[in-house]
Amino acid sequence: MINFTLPSSSGEDFNIAKMSKPLIIFFYPKDNTPGCTLESQDFAKHYKDFVKLGYEVIGISRDSINSHCKFRDEFALPFELLSDANEVACNLFGVIKNKNMYGKIVRGIERSTFIIDKNKDIIKEWRGVKAANHVAEVLDFIKQQK
Repeated sequence: MINFTLPSSSGEDFNIAKMSKPLIIFFYPKDNTPGCTLESQDFAKHYKDFVKLGYEVIGISRDSINSHCKFRDEFALPFELLSDANEVACNLFGVIKNKNMYGKIVRGIERSTFIIDKNKDIIKEWRGVKAANHVAEVLDFIKQQK
């Protein structure tokens, strides 16, 4: 069972234990970067589909709440973005990896998505995600569960 509390772009802390419906949690490296923007916009485009199927969408990165709010507002994202500056959820889900950026090794978030059921258990995970077409794959998986 997954349990964490993180600051949210909603202005209130997000506590996963208080969520009564299943979740789609996507971890992404950084606000306002091309792949992260594409993925977030795709989740926003299909947000109503996920809600109709009974799911809530949450995005998590290590960016600050201020950065998240600007990102959310610029792209009209309808879901909460959580700030995990201390890598609490990142460590729970094992998404921090060493990555090669222009020949330099850096620690960062590996783009990953998790489906969490009502009991806060992981029922599906995608790791090392490529942003293009990923959200459609997540939506197809959820539709198959119904």
